[in-house]
Amino acid sequence: MDHLQEFMLELGNGFCFEARQKRILVDEEYYYMDMVFYNRAARFGVILELKSHRLDYKDVAQLNMYLSYYRKNMMQEDDNPPVGILLCTAVGKEMVEYATSGIDENLFISKYLLKLPSKDEMERWLYKELKELR
Repeated sequence: MDHLQEFMLELGNGFCFEARQKRILVDEEYYYMDMVFYNRAARFGVILELKSHRLDYKDVAQLNMYLSYYRKNMMQEDDNPPVGILLCTAVGKEMVEYATSGIDENLFISKYLLKLPSKDEMERWLYKELKELR
């Protein structure tokens, strides 16, 4: 997690670290967002979830819940909607298709593409980190 935090902050582009294992309360049960960042330049939150297993539909549902919680309880009035990033050790194309079908895609991604790390950058970083762990 330290390396990922450094990676996001090194990209610059206005990223600020907010929290690690951000505790939230939902229906009298605590949940923990792995990492929360905020981009000052584009005015949006980033929730980053790390999974040390192959993507499961429950991971997508969990991140979607965190994004909904963030929108309702953490966003400022003039913020843009938050972005969720889910990093897994492996993914199946069909699982991604089915697990994300129907998830709100109205995130104005064109605004965020200039501020977020590219998919290639994230993949390169993740593979490098996995190799170092072995």
